[in-house]
Amino acid sequence: MSAATQRRPKGLVIVSTGFVILWLILAAFPFVWTMWGSFKVEADFFSKADWTYALTGVRTTVETGAPFTGNGYYGAWVTNEFWRAVMNTMIIVVSVVVISLTLGTLGGYALARSGYRYAFWILMAALVFRAMPHITLVSGYLLPFFQWNLWGHLPTTIIVLVAINQPFTLWMLHSFFLNIPKDMDESAMVDGCTRFQAFRYVIIPVMWPGVITTGLFSFLLAYNDFAVTSMLLSRENQTMVPKIASFLGSTFDAGNVMYAVAAVVSAMLPLFVLVLFFQRQIVSGLTAGAVKG
Repeated sequence: MSAATQRRPKGLVIVSTGFVILWLILAAFPFVWTMWGSFKVEADFFSKADWTYALTGVRTTVETGAPFTGNGYYGAWVTNEFWRAVMNTMIIVVSVVVISLTLGTLGGYALARSGYRYAFWILMAALVFRAMPHITLVSGYLLPFFQWNLWGHLPTTIIVLVAINQPFTLWMLHSFFLNIPKDMDESAMVDGCTRFQAFRYVIIPVMWPGVITTGLFSFLLAYNDFAVTSMLLSRENQTMVPKIASFLGSTFDAGNVMYAVAAVVSAMLPLFVLVLFFQRQIVSGLTAGAVKG
């Protein structure tokens, strides 16, 4: 078959390229628009008179003397101490990811290599708990947390988020371990390794794409959580998502929506960087986990 016949039709290439470009524009527009608006005042970005004020910054120029302003970021980060919420989020996220991956790799490996039928029922029970809404699980913790003076503290929230996240990590890592032949474990043990040494030095290096992929999903669960953190943390220990919600105000307290817009942009940027940095491992991990399981 000649190279000319193997080439795709020019019309198909144009259509597919146009579709990809359109999809990228639609996907990127909300973030770009929000980031642009975070440097405006509320009267421009949420103008009811003329939406072009968000582009030109008419009211921003009148109020601040320039078409762009960093008042939203200053108000969020300095005046309202959004940096505290960022630090609390990082503490919770890192703790949840480390604990979940440690328990998930050990448990997933044990279940994948187990020949007993109870492994299947453990995974089924984990699936049931994973399918339950988080709010129904958290509500049962509130009374004892209040009685034991555990409510409002970061370690309490970390434990609950690990418990909620653990079924997912077990299932995902279990499927990755099933893709690794048992011969690798047996060969390592024949060469003198113990079961744990075979797991640590032979299996885990092969599992890195799956571990990174699972870790990223665990990161997103803890990073974006609202229901658990808003119910279990006090106002002083808020994480980013509940803190952003508090910027919007309530029936009794006036808020500042531009603080929320600036905080949203600040919260989204690390996610873009993280996904771009680990994109190869994520793709290879997802494809590896989709082969078998």
